Amino acid sequence: MILCLDSGNSRIKFGLWGDGRWLDEGALDHADCAGLARLTADWPMPARVMLANVAGTEAEQAIRQALGTWSTKLTVVTSTAAAGGVRNGYRNPGQLGVDRWCALIGARSLHPGALLVVMAGTATTVDSLDASGCFLGGLILPGQQLMLSALARNTAALPFAKGQRQDWPQSTDDAIVSGAIEAQVGAIERAWARLPGTERVCLISGGNAGLLIKHLVMPVQQADNLPLLGLKVLAEETRPES
Repeated sequence: MILCLDSGNSRIKFGLWGDGRWLDEGALDHADCAGLARLTADWPMPARVMLANVAGTEAEQAIRQALGTWSTKLTVVTSTAAAGGVRNGYRNPGQLGVDRWCALIGARSLHPGALLVVMAGTATTVDSLDASGCFLGGLILPGQQLMLSALARNTAALPFAKGQRQDWPQSTDDAIVSGAIEAQVGAIERAWARLPGTERVCLISGGNAGLLIKHLVMPVQQADNLPLLGLKVLAEETRPES
């Protein structure tokens, strides 16, 4: 078995892989990280524990503590120049966020052609792979809640909006919610237009995927937990250091 952990800005997503399928999956807020100990009670120790962490050293320490003896199997993944059929086009490959890196590897395992990989979470990232697996580059912009929070916090008269997306918003709440959604889907659609290749596929993952997917005008497929899938791919193609 392989335990895959995606420690993001807001939550820790986990997936336990074995027998060709996800045996156990879930998500916890960082404040509830101790709940990972439930896995150690319910399952035998896995062969590998793979961690992609963008939440800092304190989050990693909390995860190690929650896992107890399982932490002896833990590999902290970092972005590299190439892995899992993907070549990293960043000028400094190690600076690419490891969650984005794992999502690209996970997406590549699902589709061998040109890909637009969207992660819609606290931030929205939009990353492009050509048909050969070369990472061309990507975009990072605030996710839905960050956009709404920024307007509520940094303006005198705008609320934290609870409106609906409309083609022609006629209330302030609807205008704010519509603007935040339009900013994200517009960035995705512009990146899609630039992506080379005729056999392109757009995959979208993350907690806000369902919010954005219904407003995109090009073909798009929802693919849950791409970073976890990427971690599984990395575990299968590498061996722990002796």
